[in-house]
Amino acid sequence: MRAFSELFEELDTTTSTGLKVAAMKRYFATAAPADAAWATYILSGRRLKRFLGPAILRRWLIEACGLPEWLVDECQASVGDFAETVALLMDTNAASTGADDVPLSRWIEERLLPLRASAESRQKEAIVSWWRTLPYRECFLLNKLLTGELRVGVSDLLVTRSLAEVLNVGRTDIARRLMGDWRPSAELWESLRSGGAESEQDPAAPYPFYLASPLEGEPQALGERAAWLAEWKWDGIRGQLIRRKGRCFIWSRGEDLITERFPELVDAAMSLPEGVVLDGELVAWKNGSIQPFADLQQRIGRKKLTADILQSVPVRFLAYDLLEQDYIDIRGLPLRERRQRLEPLIAHARPDVFGLSSAVETRDWAELAKLREESRTRGVEGFMLKVLDSPYETGRKRGAWWKWKIDPHSFDAVMLYAQPGHGRRSNLYTDYTFGVWDKDTLVPVAKAYSGLSDAEIAELDRWIRSHTTEKFGPVRSVEQTQVFELAYEGIAASTRHKSGIALRFPRILRRRLDKPAAEADTLQALQEVLAQHRGYSRAQSRGIERG
Repeated sequence: MRAFSELFEELDTTTSTGLKVAAMKRYFATAAPADAAWATYILSGRRLKRFLGPAILRRWLIEACGLPEWLVDECQASVGDFAETVALLMDTNAASTGADDVPLSRWIEERLLPLRASAESRQKEAIVSWWRTLPYRECFLLNKLLTGELRVGVSDLLVTRSLAEVLNVGRTDIARRLMGDWRPSAELWESLRSGGAESEQDPAAPYPFYLASPLEGEPQALGERAAWLAEWKWDGIRGQLIRRKGRCFIWSRGEDLITERFPELVDAAMSLPEGVVLDGELVAWKNGSIQPFADLQQRIGRKKLTADILQSVPVRFLAYDLLEQDYIDIRGLPLRERRQRLEPLIAHARPDVFGLSSAVETRDWAELAKLREESRTRGVEGFMLKVLDSPYETGRKRGAWWKWKIDPHSFDAVMLYAQPGHGRRSNLYTDYTFGVWDKDTLVPVAKAYSGLSDAEIAELDRWIRSHTTEKFGPVRSVEQTQVFELAYEGIAASTRHKSGIALRFPRILRRRLDKPAAEADTLQALQEVLAQHRGYSRAQSRGIERG
C-alpha cells in the first residue's frame, strides 16, 4: 500500500495535469496487476462502502492516543479532517519502521473486506494495531478507506489517458472497458493490458458518455447555423438505455445502474429491437409536457416505488442519440446518420414512454437566441448544440458538443456558518451556509462551496477564524456581516428545510463587499420565484416539442 499512498499524496498536493498524469503512469508501470486494478478502481471515482462510522473511530482514537477528549476535538477542529487527525496523533517512531509493506490488493481483500463480518472487539483490535504501526501516509489512506471518504483529485479522462499510455491501448477502448460494474482483479488488469474485450461481452456494459462543454460566448462564433443540430436542453437525468440479449438496462451518467427505478420504461423498452443502445434524458412527463426536476427527484429518492408514486410522477425517455444498432457500435458514424437511424426506431416505440429530442429548426443564430429566451417558460435549461458531422466521442472533448444554457437565477445572501473542506483544503474553511431575511431573522437557505479562487478562500478563512461567534464541532457560526451573490439552477418547495424551499446546484458568484447584510435578499423574494416556477410548470404544454 506504500506505493499507492505515495501516489495519493502526489495527486492530492498538485493541481498540475501533467504532474498527475506522470505520477499515475509511474505507478501503473510498476504496480502488480491486482494492485493496479484496485488503484484504477479507486482513481476512477469508485469508493468502498464505509466500514465504520466516525463516531466509533473517534472513541477508539481517544482511548488509543491517551489524550483528553477535549484535546482530540481541538486537534480535529484545527486539522479539519478526521483521517489526517488520526494519522498525526498516532504517528510515532515505531509507526515509521514497524509496518510491513503489504500490497494494496491484499490490504483491501484480506484485511479490510473481512473486517465487515468481524465482531466489534476484533475490529477495534485490528484498527488500533494498524494505527500504531503504519507510517503517516499509509495511516491517512487507511482511515480514508475505512470511512469511505477517499476522494482523489483526478478526472476519469486523466485516468484513462494514463492507462492508455502505459498499456499502449486506445483511450476510447480503455474508457469503454471501465464503464459499468466491474470488480478489481489481476485478471481484469491483464485483460486491459492485452486488449481483451471482457466488458463488451457483458450485455449490461454501457458506453462512455460524450459530455458537452459550456458555451461562454455567442454561437455565431461556431460558424454556419446549418452545420449544427440544436435541441432543447432537458432538465432530467442523462442516461443510456441498453436493450441486449432479452434484457434492458438503464445507466445514469454517474455510472449508476438505475434500471429498477423505472419499471415502466423497462417494460416499454422490451419492444425495441435487440442490440440497441440509446443515449437520452429521463424526465418527469405528465399531460404532454415536461415537469420540474423536483418531481423526478421523488422517484429517485424513494427506496420503494409505490403505485401512487408511479402514477403521480410518470417518466419519459427523450432519446437524442443512437450508439449501437444490431449489436454494432455506430458511434463513429456522423451524428446526422445516427439521427436518421434513431428517428424511425423511436417512431415505432411506445409514445407514452419514448420520445425523440427533436431538432429545433431556425433560419439563423439570432432566431435561435430569441427562442432561447423562452427556456424557463418551456421548463428547459437552454439549448444543446451539436455538429451534424461529428462522431460520438468519449468524455468532455471540446469542439463538437456545446451546452448553451440560460443564465442562472441569483440572489444575495449572508454567510451564517462555515466548516472545513476535504482533501488538500481540509485545513481551510471552504464550505459555507447562507441565509436570507425572514422579517428580522436570517433563515438558512443554501450551502455552497464552489465559486471562489484559492486567494479568496484563504482570505475568507482568516476572516472566519477571527470572527467566529460559536463552535459546533467542526462547524463555526460567524458574525453575520458577509454578503455573497449566489447562483442556482432550480427551486422547489421542501418540507425538509426550515425555509420551505430547496435550491438546485447553489454556488458562489462573488463576494459582495459593497453591500451590508441588511440589504441581502428576503425569503419572500425566493418564494415569489418559486411561485413563478410553479406557474411555468402549468404553462409548459405550450410550444414544447414532443418528438
